Amino acid sequence: MSSENELVVERGLKNFQGGYNCAQSVLLALYGAICPESKSELIPKVAVGFGGGIGRCGSVCGALTGSIMAVGIKYGSNEADREKQAKAYANAASLYRLFEKQNSSVLCKDLTKCDLSSPEGMAKARQEKVFEKVCGNLIKGSIMNFLELEK
Repeated sequence: MSSENELVVERGLKNFQGGYNCAQSVLLALYGAICPESKSELIPKVAVGFGGGIGRCGSVCGALTGSIMAVGIKYGSNEADREKQAKAYANAASLYRLFEKQNSSVLCKDLTKCDLSSPEGMAKARQEKVFEKVCGNLIKGSIMNFLELEK
């Protein structure tokens, strides 16, 4: 891993340790890599609802959705541009499939083995250090997968 990529991963993990959810952490780190001179009031707040598998419902992992939002930033368009849309879809699909292959699932509830929507599930996740042991690796992997697109 290049030192530049290591810095992006470190930023993502630091974001997570600082209290951002997994989707926000990934998106914020990748946005900094894609647009280093730019700030946006929408990032990371646009990603807040994706944490815990969309509002802690256990659906698609926030680390993955954060990287897919970054696909939109890098490859998307504010116009109805079918060519750019196709490129973004292909990259999003690539990230999804790679994440699923690496982790055997894309679902937060399968990856964490916790129901984060319940107080008991959150307590279990904290007690078993799921956020540190599992989510940190998913954040790192999602950032690295994005950085490896088109290499």
